[in-house]
Amino acid sequence: MGLRPIVAGLITAALLTAPLTACGATPLPAESSLSLQRSQVATQATAPVRTVKITSLRTTDYTKGTLTVAGTLTPAPAAGSRIALQRWSSTAGWQEIGHASSSGTQVTISANQPGSIRTYRLAIGPQAPYAAAASAPAGFYHYVWRGIYKKPLLATGGKGHPQYNVVSPSEAPRRAEAELLADKGGVVWGDINSAGCTWVKNWLGNITDGTIRALLLNGSTVLGTLDQAQETEGWLNRKITGVTRLRLQIADVRSGYGPQVATDSMLLCTN
Repeated sequence: MGLRPIVAGLITAALLTAPLTACGATPLPAESSLSLQRSQVATQATAPVRTVKITSLRTTDYTKGTLTVAGTLTPAPAAGSRIALQRWSSTAGWQEIGHASSSGTQVTISANQPGSIRTYRLAIGPQAPYAAAASAPAGFYHYVWRGIYKKPLLATGGKGHPQYNVVSPSEAPRRAEAELLADKGGVVWGDINSAGCTWVKNWLGNITDGTIRALLLNGSTVLGTLDQAQETEGWLNRKITGVTRLRLQIADVRSGYGPQVATDSMLLCTN
């Protein structure tokens, strides 16, 4: 006996609607994953964020090489929180070179460093409800006074038995001192590696029995000159930006036995 037409139609309709009802009741895996991702994005968007910013980066002592960095942290961390001054190293990554304790939103950190061209940032570790945070990296040219003989002389010469005697590191650890001598009527010179430097300052002590002439040269261009009488002291300082091979020269002007000059010389450099 066959089914009545009305019953058959009801069974067919039930079979067609059953899968649709099942799909609406249980989300497919793709829908579930998408909902979770949306939830995570919403949570991240509302999570509190701490902002760190460098407001000042400068050399505050060119002799000691003191680098001072100031910055802001918003919102302010808990009082006494450790704030790090970090320097980038191509081999070791970010390295701490100084730190300070926070007090409000302002922080200032100082560290003594040799002359350099490096990249720095301020950083603070995680502190609920904030994650760790760091400022944008900032490059800086850090100029520091150093002995002129930190790097070896490029060449020496002159006439009349010239002697350019750099004092040994054991006696002059600053690598700044030398004695220049020549015969009567003679000249003595030394070429200095001044790449990366912007200023030179030379103290000259003339122990000759007469007058000498000190010169600073960039090739054949005279950058500065100083005549000194017997047993006098003097300074010969000049800006030398762009000069990579600086010559210090002493010449006899008038003496009984030739020039003899003690020098103490410094360069302002990033190296």
